[in-house]
Amino acid sequence: MERSTPFSYQCNQCGRCCHNQVITLSPYDVIRLAGAAGISTAEAVARFTIGRGATLKFEQDGSCVALTGTICTVHCGRPLACRLYPLGLEYRRQGGERYVLVEAAIGSMGIYGDEGTVEDFLGAQGVELYLAMNHRYAELLASFRARIAEIVDFDVVEPREFWRRAVREALAETGFEPSRLIDALFDADRFSFHASSETELVENHIAGLRRLILEERDAVQLASAAVRLAVSLGYSPLEVIS
Repeated sequence: MERSTPFSYQCNQCGRCCHNQVITLSPYDVIRLAGAAGISTAEAVARFTIGRGATLKFEQDGSCVALTGTICTVHCGRPLACRLYPLGLEYRRQGGERYVLVEAAIGSMGIYGDEGTVEDFLGAQGVELYLAMNHRYAELLASFRARIAEIVDFDVVEPREFWRRAVREALAETGFEPSRLIDALFDADRFSFHASSETELVENHIAGLRRLILEERDAVQLASAAVRLAVSLGYSPLEVIS
């Protein structure tokens, strides 16, 4: 689906889509969750996420940790994936984006239609700001690649094994090595707890991450953090590797 494709969706707050999902979070998603809950980003990681901040937490009964009954307690700061539902976003390797219709949750009371376009729906859900902020974080991928190129001689180090290890570390839910870079990706407040605006917080976070990238001398730590960031933004790990 393109932005011009006829599409509309009316949510009836049945809460069915807020169960048994795998929701990947970006650094900006965590910032918004923290703001909606009135807590720090470190506290938001602890309360709302698993996987070191990269995945939204769900309770044993399958419900989102932020759900009370059928009401989202952080609705104004809900993640991009939740705002997009029932659409999914795919990035094309040659550039650009494509939207796909996600299979509806069983028993969902949402109503689909074509009164408007995909673009209208995105605007109504506040998606554009999230996409813009994610683009700012995506600019860090070039910094990661440049730093890795500085400290790794791929004529000596076998590239496929290097990146295989990095992807494994980036996506591991258990048994992973501590990573100050991955932790820092989802804890913006450690760089600017007293920022005067959300925009300032994001900019200070990105600047702080750039400094950490330049200081880091462990290539696998750099590569795994780069992969984790790429995946959190909706890209394939190939965006870092290639």
